[in-house]
Formats: sequence, C-alpha cells, structure tokens
Amino acid sequence: MSGCEDIESRRRFLKFAAGGAVGAMLIGGLPRIVRADDLPHVSDADPTAKALGYVEDATVSKDPKHKTGDTCANCQFYSGGPTGYGPCQLFLGKSVSAKGWCVSHTPKKA
Repeated sequence: MSGCEDIESRRRFLKFAAGGAVGAMLIGGLPRIVRADDLPHVSDADPTAKALGYVEDATVSKDPKHKTGDTCANCQFYSGGPTGYGPCQLFLGKSVSAKGWCVSHTPKKA
C-alpha cells in the first residue's frame, strides 16, 4: 500500500466515524447529561449528611453554628435554584434541599 492509499483510507475512516457519532447523537444513542432532577436526595442515613449535621429544613437545626437565614440556597457549595432540590459540591451525585443546612455552610459571595 502506498502513502496516498494510507491517507485516503484514514480520511474515509475519519469521515465514517464522524458521521456515526453525529448519527448516534441525533437518535439519542449517546448517554444524556444528568440533570439535578435526576439526582437522589441526600437522606438522614447518609454518612456525609451525618458528619456535616445536614438537615433538610434549616429551621429545625439544633446546631449552635446555625445562624437564622442560613440555608443551602444561599451557600456557595449549592448550585440549585432557590426552591426545591439541587446539587451540592459536598454531596457529590446527590441533591440537597434549598431549605436545608449543614455545618459547612459558607455564604455565597456577592
């Protein structure tokens, strides 16, 4: 096989591979991106939740470090909306309540 034939074979392969990837995306063959709604909620039994004193409702926290008004929704580690559940960097692969709180609460920077 000559150098030109190698280049042509490579080009054909790359065109075929690119076309296949586009086709797979169009018919939904590639995995979809996980959305926050798909994440399981952190449970009270979760070891990380226990270690961080996580509560789903900040108003019931008995922890002396909790300050009135501190919730997951206004913490820098939380990336969800102001209500419902959303992802938290401290609970990878799980969602926390926007009304929740834990000892690692760090106010969002303005």
